[in-house]
Amino acid sequence: MNAELEIPAGRTKNIKDVTGVVLAGGRSSRYGKNKALVKVNGVPLIERALRTMGSIFEHVVMITNTPEEYAYLKVPMFRDIIQGLGPLGGIYTGLKVIPDQSGFFVACDMPFLNPDLIRHMVAIRDDFDVVVPKISGWVEALHGLYTVKCRGSIERLIQSGAYQIFQLFSSVSVRFVDDEEVRRWDPDLRSFLNINTPDELRRLQQTDSKEDTASKAGRTRNPMSSLSSKLEAES
Repeated sequence: MNAELEIPAGRTKNIKDVTGVVLAGGRSSRYGKNKALVKVNGVPLIERALRTMGSIFEHVVMITNTPEEYAYLKVPMFRDIIQGLGPLGGIYTGLKVIPDQSGFFVACDMPFLNPDLIRHMVAIRDDFDVVVPKISGWVEALHGLYTVKCRGSIERLIQSGAYQIFQLFSSVSVRFVDDEEVRRWDPDLRSFLNINTPDELRRLQQTDSKEDTASKAGRTRNPMSSLSSKLEAES
C-alpha cells in the first residue's frame, strides 16, 4: 500500500500470510453512480476500505472491472477472470491472483469495517476453508476469509450455472462466527452496514451526526450528574 492512502501505523504487525481483498466490481445500479467513490465523512468508500485492510494485511488487492477509475490509488488491481458472475466471480478471481493461500474478502461499500473483528476471524481459521459471520441466521458472505482450496468448488458451481456464494458452503468446510462471538469485537454490528442507495447514505450520516452530538454532549456534561443518573437507574 502507498502513502497516498494515508494508512495509519497499526498497533500490531500486519498479517503476512493472508491477503486483504476489496471487491469493487459491482455496477451500483441501485445507487445510480459508482458508489465506491461516494464519500462518508469526507472519505470515499473505497479508500475507507483500503485503509482499514492496509492496516491489517501486508498484501492488499482490489478486484474491479473499471481499474481506470481507481488508478490514483496505486493498488494492485485485477479484472474478473469470468465476467458477469457477481460477487462469486470476484471471490474466484481473488483466489486465483492473491499471493497467499487465503484471502479476506470485503465489499467496498462497508464503511465501518472493524480491524479487531477481522483479526479475530483470521486467528480462528485453523484448517477451515471459509470463515464467515452468521448473524441471526444470515451469512455475511462478503466479510469473510476464503482459502484457495475453495477454487475447485467454485469452478464446479460456475460450470453448473449456480452463481450464489451461499451454494459454496455445502461443499467446503466453514467456520461460522455467530452473533455473540461477533459482538465481542463489534457490539453494534456496524461492520456489516453497507450503502446501496443515496437514501441509505443520508440516513447513515444523520445517525452518525446524532451520535457525534450525543458523544460531545456527554463529554461536556458534569460527571457527577452522569454518576447520579446511573445510580438512580440502578436503584
